[in-house]
Amino acid sequence: MRTLSFLLLPLLLIATAPASAKGCLRGAAAGAVGGHLVGKGHAVLGAAAGCAATHHHYAQKARAAKKAAAPHR
Repeated sequence: MRTLSFLLLPLLLIATAPASAKGCLRGAAAGAVGGHLVGKGHAVLGAAAGCAATHHHYAQKARAAKKAAAPHR
């Protein structure tokens, strides 16, 4: 039961997260679960790495969308 609640908590956080933090929260949740499965003490490192990676991904996606929407000169 404890493991089930550990896995469901990130899903609840993702569902209620504001759009601006979407990348960080999704990546942190996935990274924390992955780090937890790797070994003791790795959940925090996994969360930090997941947050950074997905935030970077969404930032690149936003820049590409902004560039595509800009009028050509």
